[in-house]
Amino acid sequence: MAAYTGNAQVIISLLLGDKLNTGKIEFGLDGGLTLSDIHGLDGAKSLRGFNLGFYFDIKLKNPAWMFNTGVLVKSPLGAEDLPVNSLSDPDLDNVFAGGEVTKKLRYFNVPLMMKYQFKNHFFAKAGIQLGLMNKAFDEFSKYIEDEEASYKIKTKDQYHPLDAGLAFGIGYRLMGGNGMNLGIQYYLGLVDIVIDDNSPNQTNRAFYINLGIPIGKAAAQKKAAQKGK
Repeated sequence: MAAYTGNAQVIISLLLGDKLNTGKIEFGLDGGLTLSDIHGLDGAKSLRGFNLGFYFDIKLKNPAWMFNTGVLVKSPLGAEDLPVNSLSDPDLDNVFAGGEVTKKLRYFNVPLMMKYQFKNHFFAKAGIQLGLMNKAFDEFSKYIEDEEASYKIKTKDQYHPLDAGLAFGIGYRLMGGNGMNLGIQYYLGLVDIVIDDNSPNQTNRAFYINLGIPIGKAAAQKKAAQKGK
C-alpha cells in the first residue's frame, strides 16, 4: 500500500505542481542514478539502480539559505556479486554453487538538509537522511549453458525497518538559477541494518547523481506577477 501511495503522490504532484510552488516554496521531481553498497559486507560490489521522488526547497529569511526535504519514493540500495550462501535445500545449493548473490534493499528515504545557493548558481547542502524499509530480497543467479538461472527469496525480516545517516551534496542550477538542478549526493549510513547482532556492523552507503525538475514554478511565478499588477 505504501508503494502504491508513493507512486500516486508522484503522479498527483505532476498535476498540482503550480499549486505547490509559491514564492517561499519550490516543489519538483527528483530522480537519477544510484550507486550503493553495504559497508561491512565482505566481497560486496556496488549495485546500480535508479531513484525517483520529489523535493521541496523552503526558503528562509536569507533567500540564499533553504531547507531541503522531500521523499525518494523509489530508492534502491544494496550490493551485488556476493558469494552464494546455503539455501537450506540441497538441490538449490547444487544448482547455484559457484554463482552469485545480489542483495536488494528498498527504502522510502527522506532527506532533511540545509541548502545554500551561491551567486554563481552552484549550491551545497548537508544534513541527515531517514529511511523506512519497504522490501528486501536476495537474488541468486548463475549461468548454466549460456542460460541464466535465478531464484529470489524475501529477506525483510533480517533487517531493521529504520535507517538513518548523514547526507552531503553539491550541484548546479541551470537557466540563471531558475531551471533544473544537476547534483551529486553522498549518503553515509550510521545504523547497523542487520538484526543479527552476531554479525559485523553493516551500514548502507549510496552515491546519487540526480536531476531535479521544478514542477509548475513558471506558472506560479506568472500568477504571482499578475497578482502583483
